[in-house]
Parts: sequence; structure tokens; C-alpha cells
Amino acid sequence: MTTPTPPSAPHANPDPLAQRFVQFALACGVLRFGEFKTKAGRLSPYFFNAGLFDDGAKLGQLAAFYADRILASGVVFDMIFGPAYKGIPLAAALAVELARRGHNKPFAYNRKEVKDHGEGGTLVGAPLQGRVLIVDDVMSAGTAARESIALIRGAGATPHALAIALDRQEMATEVAADGTVRDVPYSAVQYVQRELGLAVCAIARLDDLLQYLQTQQHPDMAQHRQRVLQYRARYGVG
Repeated sequence: MTTPTPPSAPHANPDPLAQRFVQFALACGVLRFGEFKTKAGRLSPYFFNAGLFDDGAKLGQLAAFYADRILASGVVFDMIFGPAYKGIPLAAALAVELARRGHNKPFAYNRKEVKDHGEGGTLVGAPLQGRVLIVDDVMSAGTAARESIALIRGAGATPHALAIALDRQEMATEVAADGTVRDVPYSAVQYVQRELGLAVCAIARLDDLLQYLQTQQHPDMAQHRQRVLQYRARYGVG
């Protein structure tokens, strides 16, 4: 049996971009504290809902955060792909922001249902070709990423990198042959990096959230941090 990788300590030197992003997500109500049930059936003390970046100003600022992280990473790509549904506005907004900065890239997205009229098919936008950057919000089990990778390869293009808003840094799950669900000793991000060979750019990670909470003086923030630390001790990796 493989031993899970112990969770790493929060960054000794806070990442300024990640810290600004955490503050922004909290201000928008996208990042919330409480008790939330995840897809894996875990009770998480925090929740990130990118669907609440729900107006032009918020979406524009979110795209700027993605662009900052992607350009700083040095990853090279030819086009952008947004998986349905949350990835669609993310890909479009990122394409606009990158073009504003002098990096004009085509983008495409998929439908979850096949269109049987007009142009037909499930793909919309620019033809999938070259090295593709997939843009999504948060990865849990990595299912959406695997589906996007299969779709991109099926179109003859190369899935090259993945950009997400938040890396939860927690164990992924897998379904055994008998239908039971079990934790695995790696995160969805680690799976995409190690097994699927894609580079991953995350605007912020759970470590960055913990670092932010540590700097806040309000008693509620200290309580939130303690709950997140307990959750991370149980489910955290990377």
C-alpha cells in the first residue's frame, strides 16, 4: 500500500498573486466557510464556487488573475479550451484578457449534448489544433480534465496544460471494480501532472488560503484556519 505524501507546510514566503486572489475570492463570496459536502462525500470547512464570479467586473478580474499566473509560468500553448459548462466563460474571458496583453489566442469549448442541426457536433469555436491549454475552476476527481483530454486528442490536437483557479491539494478518489469509492494517495492535480503529463497552473492552492488566514487578526479567521488545518491533516496531499 502506498503511503500518502504528507501535506506540505504553507509557503514561508507568501505568494503575492495568490494572496490577492484569495482576498478577491472572499470579497466576491466565491470562497466561503462553513460545512459543505464535496463530490467525494467529505464534509469540507470551505467551498469555492466560481459560478459566483457573476458579473463583468468580477469575471474580468478573474481573467486577469488567470493571465498573470499563466504568463508567469512560461507555459507555451497555441489555443484555449473551456470544458462545459463553467470552463466556457473562463476560456472566453481569458482569451479576451490575453489578447488585450498582446497574446491573441483562438479558443473553443464543448457542448454536453450533440447538436444535430446547423454545424452539428459538440465542439464550438476555433478548430482544436496544436498545443491546447484547458481552463477550468477547481479540480476534484479530475473527471472533467480526463474528458477534455480525450476530446482534444480525438480532434487531433495535443492537450498540453491545465489552468485552474484553486488547487484544493486533497486526495482524489477512484471507483473500484465493485463500485466502492476509495481515497487515493495523490490529488487530482498530481494525477494530471504525473499520469497524464500536463503542466498545471493554479492561481492559488490550499496552502495559500491557510497562509492568508494566518495573517488575519479577526477571531473568526483563526477558527476557520483551525478547521481547514484539521481537514487538511485528514485529506491533504502535496
